Amino acid sequence: MAKTANLYARIEPEIKEEAESILETLGIPVSNAICMFYKQIILQQGLPFDVKLPRPADASKMNAEEISKELDKGYSDYLSGKTTPAAAFFSDIKAKYKV
Repeated sequence: MAKTANLYARIEPEIKEEAESILETLGIPVSNAICMFYKQIILQQGLPFDVKLPRPADASKMNAEEISKELDKGYSDYLSGKTTPAAAFFSDIKAKYKV
């Protein structure tokens, strides 16, 4: 049998309980699931899933008025220091193309 190493991690109790309940239903011990995750990191040479920031709204399902409101909000957030210059850029596009 191969030697093993201990792993200590802090996680929110609710997340731990929910995940362990799902793993129990699947019949997978937590230590096996963690080992599977680590093996996937090695195989993928990174996380085995995409890590992205969530979009504030799904623009593909928005009409022009909704997009305009999102852009205006972004620009006002930029002026108040709550966001980056990208919001101003999109506001300029909105004005130029009358979106």
